[in-house]
Amino acid sequence: MAHCIVPEAEEILDKKYTVLDKGFIRLVDYMGGDARIVQSARVSYGDGTKTVREDAALIDYLLRHQHTSPFEQVVLTFHIKMPIFVARQWVRHRTARMNEISGRYSIMTDDCYIPAPQDIAMQSSDNKQGRAEQPVDSQTADSIRSRMEHDQQQIYRSYRTLVDEGIAREISRINLPLSLYTEIYWQIDLHNLFHFLKLRLDSHAQREIRAYAQVLLEITRKVAPLSVSSFENYIQNGVLFSGEEMKALREMLQGKDSPLTGKKQERLQAKLTHSIQL
Repeated sequence: MAHCIVPEAEEILDKKYTVLDKGFIRLVDYMGGDARIVQSARVSYGDGTKTVREDAALIDYLLRHQHTSPFEQVVLTFHIKMPIFVARQWVRHRTARMNEISGRYSIMTDDCYIPAPQDIAMQSSDNKQGRAEQPVDSQTADSIRSRMEHDQQQIYRSYRTLVDEGIAREISRINLPLSLYTEIYWQIDLHNLFHFLKLRLDSHAQREIRAYAQVLLEITRKVAPLSVSSFENYIQNGVLFSGEEMKALREMLQGKDSPLTGKKQERLQAKLTHSIQL
């Protein structure tokens, strides 16, 4: 099979999936799918295995044993519109190819992100980089959203005034807010996409980028459903124990007290609790 066509992926090419209030993701192109992973692993020009069950078992084996190179044979290209503060987190993943709209050449639109009322919360008391789980009351949320919108509009008007006066676009854009939406083309192979999704679907990731990661996961499921199923089973919903933790677990199963103490025991307990919740 020289070229892999995935009918489910063909159906969603160029379809916009809305994310947040004004953002979107669309699949622009893809190369390969589950069949390409199987072919690559078998180093074969034929169909490799003959049934979906055999394909799924092979893909499971590859992912479970971290034989990741066959997954690099599958490549996806996305067109994504996201707030700049989300994009700044996105570019931390340097294993992809990206091109972003340039405010030096283009006049930026006035699309800015305003969080939904239920997404506005106080600073977390035990997480320095996150918000509390409980949102603020509706009156406070409405007030904050109104203030955000007012500031965004004022800054954008100032930006357009500078542009209209002939000031260079690369200068005029300097004060634009992090809430402003930007657009990128993002191309990544499936192995590195799974690493991105593992981190950005985690509950500790910022809520806004988690929303994008969830849509990416569902789009990727159209391209490589067997691989995504394995990813969810072994990576997203799996728990990794250290050698020291495995030794402690064996002793606990034998009815002995855990040899771990303090923070190490707390981490093990947290992993066990997470495993049960999964």
